[in-house]
Order: sequence, then C-alpha cells, then structure tokens
Amino acid sequence: MTTPAHPSETPASRPLGVAAIGYAFMGKAHSNAWRNVASFFDVPAFEQKVLVGRDAGAVAEAAAKYGWAESATDWRTVITRDDIDIIDICAPGWMHAEIAIAALEAGKHVLVEKPLANTLAEAELMTAAAAKARAKGVQSMIGFNYRRVPALALARELIAEGRLGTVRHVRAAYLQDWLADAQAPMTWRLRKETAGSGALGDIASHAIDQVLFLLGDQVTEVSGRLNTFVDRRPGAGGPAGGLEEVTVDDAAWATLSLTSGAIASVEVSRVATGRKNSLQIEIYGDKGSLLFDLENLNELGFLDATLPVREQGFRRILVNEPEHPYLAAWWPQGHIIGWEHTFTHQVRDFLLAIMDGTQPSPSFEEGLNVQYVLDAVEASAANKSTLTVVRH
Repeated sequence: MTTPAHPSETPASRPLGVAAIGYAFMGKAHSNAWRNVASFFDVPAFEQKVLVGRDAGAVAEAAAKYGWAESATDWRTVITRDDIDIIDICAPGWMHAEIAIAALEAGKHVLVEKPLANTLAEAELMTAAAAKARAKGVQSMIGFNYRRVPALALARELIAEGRLGTVRHVRAAYLQDWLADAQAPMTWRLRKETAGSGALGDIASHAIDQVLFLLGDQVTEVSGRLNTFVDRRPGAGGPAGGLEEVTVDDAAWATLSLTSGAIASVEVSRVATGRKNSLQIEIYGDKGSLLFDLENLNELGFLDATLPVREQGFRRILVNEPEHPYLAAWWPQGHIIGWEHTFTHQVRDFLLAIMDGTQPSPSFEEGLNVQYVLDAVEASAANKSTLTVVRH
C-alpha cells in the first residue's frame, strides 16, 4: 500500500490527479465540468485520472465516454494512490461520510455532492475531519452548484450592496414532477436507508442553502411539515414484482426564522405535476425585490423601490454580460449559458482555492449548517412543533 503524498509535497511539475466516485447523474454532470473547465478558465493543471463505480463494465464505458484515463471499482484503493490529489464524490448520500473521511485522512482534497450526508451525525463527523485536514493544507467543499448560477451570484451582490435594503421575507420553492405518476418505480432515492430523506434532503437542501447564501444569514427557528403522497410504488421487477413501501417524503414545507429578523418560506416537491426543475426564489426588502426561476436561469427580476412609484416595476436583467459573475469566460453578450455550466464554475472555484491554499465555499461547515436545518425540519414535522436550531 502506497503512502499518500501531503498536498505540499505534490510535485509542482505534475498536474493534479483527479478521481471521481460515481458515474450516474451527478457523475456525468461533474465529469462534463472537469472535461471543459480548462478550456474556458485559467485553472491549475490537472488530469482526469480515474472514474470509480461498482459495475466494472459500466464504469469503464462511462470513463471512456466522459474523458477519464481509466476506471476502477474499489475507491479505497484509489484514494491511496500517490498520483491522486482530488477526490470528487458523486456517489449516493449514504456513502458520503465513509469516502470523504477516508479521503481527507489520506491527504486528498475533497469535493462532495449535496447534501453533505444522510444524517446529522455523519455530517458532523465529516466536518470535523475536514477541519483537521484543513490544518494540513487539505481543502474540502460541498457541491451546492446553484451558488454558481450567474444570476444568483449577481443577486447576492445586489443584496450585499444594500440594493434591497432590509430583507423582510424570502420565498423559495423547488418543484419537480418526476414522481407525480404513482406508477413511477422505486429507486434508492425513495428508501430512507439509502437516501436519508426524500424531497427534503434532495432539493430542500438547495433551497435552504440559497436562503443562507443570498442573505449571508443563519436560521434560528424552524417549523416544518413532510408528506408522502404515494406511499407504495412498483418494485424493481415492475408491477409483477409487487409494491414496495416508500419510506421518505414526496414533499416538504418549512418556515424559517433568520438571525436578521427575516422570515423564509421553503416549499419543495417531487410530485408537482408540470414542474420539471423549477427553483423559484423571491426576495423582498424595504427598498427593492428580486425574482428568479431556474427554468429561466439567465434572467433576474429586479424592482428598485427607491424610484418614484410611477417608474417602479420589475425589470428583466439578462445576466450574460462579461461584467456579470463567471460570464467573461463564455460567449459574447446575448448567448445564454445553461444548467451544466454551474458545475464547471464549481470546479473552477474549487481548483483556484486549492491553488491559493484558501478555504473554498461552501465549506463542509456551511453544508453542516444546512444539515442542522434539515434535521430540525424533520424533527418539527414529526413533533408537529416549532423548534430552535441547535448547533453543536
């Protein structure tokens, strides 16, 4: 067994070696980012070394398609390799803690998909491991890719500049319909032991992170509700295989009280018929308001309430000027970008943080803050009560 090199010992003449674990939906999205980021941004030299998955044949095929030099089936062996410096975890949430902690202890920089883990206890262990590794120059980041939507990055800038004044309330609704059909089959995402939770961890984590990211705020109190509208679904063998119990939520609602005094309403659903991937965010301040919808991700609605009333109204900002976040690297004005670009921006920021030796954001600590809120929403829904968010 080889001894992993400390990051400071990585030869300057050698590109950073990257290994990705998982090759399904998120593995494909992350691979696309690794394959393209150096074509548009000035980043440290790196190589797509290894793609890891459990099915040898399938992962080998994916590696060839997605631009990886080789494939492997044992992530434990991969993280011991001296030529691997970065581990990108795209595996399901129930695997996050074990892989991330092992990789950090092996001296590898770690990028992990959201949510940080399936349980609060796992998230706390991961955050502690990240803090310990950071002291040795090892960086870690959680993949809340919507922070890298240029329109939302611009929204954060406008809020920080005081253009909205005092933010009073926020509405965040993330709605999908891929489970609206009661005959949609069971997947690992519908079992608590593998997914941790349903719409709550899957997409409410994004909505809650956006509230915290955009406002630079913290949640102090939570009132939540969960619901499973379809509690049994066809098993792997289809209708003939019988029905299996769904053990996670289809939809979730939460009211969040923030340190600033603002109130946020969060609504998420995977059974919202007709909504494909709609993350809608509305932010209302005493001097202005912002509107955003992921299904129109190049646009931001802005109302300046400091103007005379007769001139007020939401105006459409087409966010693809070179002056807007991230966009100087892409196409001429008016040529819009897409959902996949958020992952490219994410990898760019992660690589630059590694190069500069600075903590990338969102950190595991920020991911843990979201986990505290998710845990409180679940407990509030179970107890039918309002809970104070307790951070250990």
